[in-house]
Amino acid sequence: MEKSVLYQQIAETIRQQIIEGKLKPDDRLPTVREMAAKWRCTQGTVQRAYADLAREGLLVSRPGQGTRVTETLPVETDSNLRRAALLNRAESFLLEALTAGFAPADVDRVMRLVLDRWRAMSEEPVHRPEADLHFAGSHDPAMGLLAAHVERMNLGSVLHLAFTGSLGGLMALARGEADLAGCHLWDSETGTYNAPFVRRLLPGRQVALLTLGHRNLGLIVPAGNPAALGSLNDMLKSNLRFATRQHGTGTRVWLDEHLQRLGLTPKQIEQYGEEKRTHYLVAETIVDGQADVGIGIEAAAVAYGLDFVYLTRERYDIVVPEETWEHPAVRALASWLQTREAKSEILGLGGYDVSETGKVHWMQ
Repeated sequence: MEKSVLYQQIAETIRQQIIEGKLKPDDRLPTVREMAAKWRCTQGTVQRAYADLAREGLLVSRPGQGTRVTETLPVETDSNLRRAALLNRAESFLLEALTAGFAPADVDRVMRLVLDRWRAMSEEPVHRPEADLHFAGSHDPAMGLLAAHVERMNLGSVLHLAFTGSLGGLMALARGEADLAGCHLWDSETGTYNAPFVRRLLPGRQVALLTLGHRNLGLIVPAGNPAALGSLNDMLKSNLRFATRQHGTGTRVWLDEHLQRLGLTPKQIEQYGEEKRTHYLVAETIVDGQADVGIGIEAAAVAYGLDFVYLTRERYDIVVPEETWEHPAVRALASWLQTREAKSEILGLGGYDVSETGKVHWMQ
């Protein structure tokens, strides 16, 4: 395992030197023996690194001339090199994690957490190639599964995710800044999700509500639920620090309405204003000891090994305007969501009901 990591480190170092221009076309590399002495490894480890770089078209070996950087680098070298370097680093990290005793599922879960954290930093969707899809809206771990599936389909498109909250996603659609939006907005007057808000924010537009699934929303608490919380009424317990979602999210809309029904106000709850941009960040706040309880989905509690107190089940829809529906990646995703594979992956996140996943409801 360690030798595998080392040959990748050698290859990455050389690759990075080519990216930075420290190694130029036709530059000669140290001999296998010299490189093995420098890295304190076997010659076979170096040979494996050189062979990988040769397959990428970066190195060439000729009798009597040694190993050199190719005179004419491959087309789109910079992009290809950076992707190869990233892949190499990811493989190194994976191998080190496996050596440390972590399972592949552990690594996969952690990488999803990290990616969601970075996606949450994006206030608005940024400009991308026209073939790509821009998503803005509520945070849901399953959206990461969809983005990964778009990559696997090799349709020439990328699904870019910006977690801006449910209302933020619908407003991005209204402004033409996103192709898709994700929301789980509960309407107190009708007792239904999403459709009333779509009508208000996208009047007269024909859109499809593609159901991602129903998910459990509740209180995220430390393992063992030390404060013995069982409902929103328990928020009045003294000295409880509470982490919540930001304004404009479906979670915050639901929470504020139900607290009002109970006669509670934000001022009565300690640190109610501590707003987090994703459900994962709510859970992380509790793990770090910065809060005693938070509002979020069960999948976030599962991901961080925390306990969960069920409050309600909510519907999460992907809002797709008519003009976007015929995009090849959208149609492929809509079909995929109806498959057993997709539903199994979503269920694996924890706290989901996929009985209506993949269903489409058109609105005018």
